[in-house]
Amino acid sequence: MKPPRDTGLLFQRYLTQLLRNPVWVAVGFSTPILYLALFTPLLRHLAGSGGLPTGNVLDLFLPGILSLLAYASGIGPGFSTIFELKAGVIERFRVTPASRFAILIGPILATMAMMLVFDAVVVAVGFGFGFSVHWAGLAVLAVLLALLMVAVAAWSIATALVTKEINSFAAIANGINLPVLLLAGVLLPISLGPAWMRVLAHFNPLYYLVQASRVLAGGTLSGTAVWQAFAVLVPLCALVLAWATRVLRTAVA
Repeated sequence: MKPPRDTGLLFQRYLTQLLRNPVWVAVGFSTPILYLALFTPLLRHLAGSGGLPTGNVLDLFLPGILSLLAYASGIGPGFSTIFELKAGVIERFRVTPASRFAILIGPILATMAMMLVFDAVVVAVGFGFGFSVHWAGLAVLAVLLALLMVAVAAWSIATALVTKEINSFAAIANGINLPVLLLAGVLLPISLGPAWMRVLAHFNPLYYLVQASRVLAGGTLSGTAVWQAFAVLVPLCALVLAWATRVLRTAVA
């Protein structure tokens, strides 16, 4: 029972830290809302043209924002790890009997909980502006969002422990940010891009989440995009967690 208990304690510790930072909470809530408020009006004039579907553009755009939020939430724990490394918190964990996997997964689960709250707020706001809510599809989508967020968070924590320096980690995180988001079709469908972009997109895990999110948000639970997303994200999440746990055990031996 020790690992679950350790996980619960570390989950509570990290969640408390997040909630005690009002700036982080405010930005976390406001950023996806700003995307909806500032980008949706631009898309409304493009609906039905250039390959975009007709109807409410939020049905296309909002699922992409949920995917973007999962990716951005996963990057955050890496920065927190750098700060804790510099503050000596990781060094203190080194002398404790706490489960190394719990040290990894506790902060990730706390970040996931906050992400799901942010997602619920985004869906509620979108519903007020005409977003079509399909509860079963959103429930399956929540699982996929959690899988991607866990994979990205584990990667960010392990990378932070390897680099051990904020400038290096920030350079890596920011360097991959633009190509990952553009090749996922988060803001606009990747089908609007040239053939070479559509080919490269298939090497991007976020692309599969975005494709599945739009299918699931439309109420379709068994589309090709859905099983492809699970086929990519489940093994990816397991592999990254295994690697991150190994890195953490080395860092907190």
